[in-house]
Amino acid sequence: MDRTVAVTGGSGKLGRAVVAVLIEQGWTVANFDRVPSPDTRARFIRTDFTDYGQVVEAFSGIDEVHSGVDAVVHLAAIPGATFAPNVTTFDNNLLSTFHVFQAARLLKIRNLVWASSETLLGYPFTTPPAYVPLDDDVPPTPEVVYAMAKDLEERMAVHYCRWDPQLKMIGLRFSNVIDPDGYAEFPSFENDPASRKWNLWSYIDARDGAQAVVRALEYQTPGFDSFVIANSDNVMTRSSADLMIEFFPDTEFRAPVDGTQSLTSTEKAQRLLGWTPQHTWRDQVPSP
Repeated sequence: MDRTVAVTGGSGKLGRAVVAVLIEQGWTVANFDRVPSPDTRARFIRTDFTDYGQVVEAFSGIDEVHSGVDAVVHLAAIPGATFAPNVTTFDNNLLSTFHVFQAARLLKIRNLVWASSETLLGYPFTTPPAYVPLDDDVPPTPEVVYAMAKDLEERMAVHYCRWDPQLKMIGLRFSNVIDPDGYAEFPSFENDPASRKWNLWSYIDARDGAQAVVRALEYQTPGFDSFVIANSDNVMTRSSADLMIEFFPDTEFRAPVDGTQSLTSTEKAQRLLGWTPQHTWRDQVPSP
């Protein structure tokens, strides 16, 4: 059966990986973004998500591109706290996400997955983490404006799902997304581990992030839910326990952490979505 999905931000780092895997899984993909992608298998439509009218038309149908979509994957955003002034980041990200949610509700699109963020777990940890391994039970603790907007997005999703019990909205709290070309930088972290303590030395391979999107689209339970999506190892060759002892010596370990195991738990995503990361930077570059 033909399935059509709108991917916002499909030209970005994660977006390109998501578009590729969705096409491989048999979806018809329309890429809505401000800039085109080198992957021309998905039809590209230039779209400004701060304009609600453009979003409604994007999802409802555009000439020969599509006549309506079965699902939405919303990735379009200023991708972090330091890419633009705070007000610009907040205005762009929250308004764009509201437009996507509202357009989906208007058009009765009930399968929606979007990029939430690991920053809700308390990053950049100017104060120590609540405990490790961090997991989906940590109360949202936004410490920067970018994270605060993500928190508000999740709160919006709760209400949209309350208004429509058939709606499914999943926020994937992605760690720092890395594509394979980015792994060449990892050996340099050994000389400055403090440069990566802002997210507890975590990352997510873009290909594994894309597989999480597929699993979230396939998830059948209606309502809102969120899932931490991170790789199973850290970005260092040092053990995670040693790094915690050096930088956050008073933080509680609530479960054992072996070797270079990630300090961010994805147990919930593994249990409910059936997702596990398959890639590691250690297979891409030689150890320093």
